[in-house]
Amino acid sequence: MSKIQKEEAVMEQPKVVETVSKKQTTPQWEIKDRRYYLLQNKEPLTYTLNSKNSSRHSLLYFDSIKGEQKELRYATNQNSPFVQDQKGEVTLGHIIFEDGVLMVPKEKQNLQKLLSLYHPKKGIEYSEWQADVVANDELDDINIELDAMIAAKNMEIDHAEAVLRVELGSAVASLSSKELRRDLLLMARKNPSAFLAIASDENVGLRNIGIRAEEQRIIILAQDQRTFHWGSNNRKLMTIPFDENPYSALAAWFKTDEGVEVFKTIQKKLQ
Repeated sequence: MSKIQKEEAVMEQPKVVETVSKKQTTPQWEIKDRRYYLLQNKEPLTYTLNSKNSSRHSLLYFDSIKGEQKELRYATNQNSPFVQDQKGEVTLGHIIFEDGVLMVPKEKQNLQKLLSLYHPKKGIEYSEWQADVVANDELDDINIELDAMIAAKNMEIDHAEAVLRVELGSAVASLSSKELRRDLLLMARKNPSAFLAIASDENVGLRNIGIRAEEQRIIILAQDQRTFHWGSNNRKLMTIPFDENPYSALAAWFKTDEGVEVFKTIQKKLQ
């Protein structure tokens, strides 16, 4: 094949054009009964949600595709929640939550779509109950509680005392080891998130040492709660910064070059 024939053969080859099919996926609307609930644990006897647009209470939905505001209205005899799609006479309906809950049967599709898709107060005043979301939240709660209970069960007794002292104060000193373990597990079960936060606070143990030292009069907190002194000779150890908790300030001071030596001495003297 000559050079000219080769060039003609190349030119005659059809061009391959790659096409990518773009499919728009829109969420499927499921026909089912739906339940809605007020947020922030509100459970009034009755609560009426705005169901029509007015000068005092606007009820509008912004259509981002068309770039326009659409007026909303709940009409019991219409299929659409949009005023522009409603025809003829309309029968206005009320949207009333009882004891913080509103059940909407599948037959009321206009009300469901108004509440689930378009109402501007969704996520602010109310939300739709969804089994998978609730299950996921409950699973998270169960896992946190389990982590807290395991941490409490495996915690060393000195650290357990320090953590429990945050909740019970000086009453911890009178507890037996079994009582301490029991109350620690109850604390973990009652508020697992707070328990884990306290348990992981590196200053909790240091603060507990300071409290125990003060209880045994190894160190003394002045009546004005501004200074700590040695109990043996009343020599001042440290001045507490203004507006700080004395034992939190002491725990932070224990980590300084001067405070670490005092901390070691206190540890030796503690019973």
